[in-house]
Amino acid sequence: MFKLIAAAGLGALVALSSYAVSAQTTAPTTPHQSAHRPTGSHRSEMRARRNVVRERSRAGAEHARKMRTQ
Repeated sequence: MFKLIAAAGLGALVALSSYAVSAQTTAPTTPHQSAHRPTGSHRSEMRARRNVVRERSRAGAEHARKMRTQ
């Protein structure tokens, strides 16, 4: 029983170590998505975000009205 557990643990260790090595050596194909290059001033970005939030809110309210009238 002990040999079976030891063999399973050793097999998992070998499998995971080779996976970790391959993960470290491969370079990312695309740049990191959180790298943000500002396209305008802070004020214009906040205005655009407000517009998006307003549109999402309007769409959600419209959906709720449609669901109530059915």
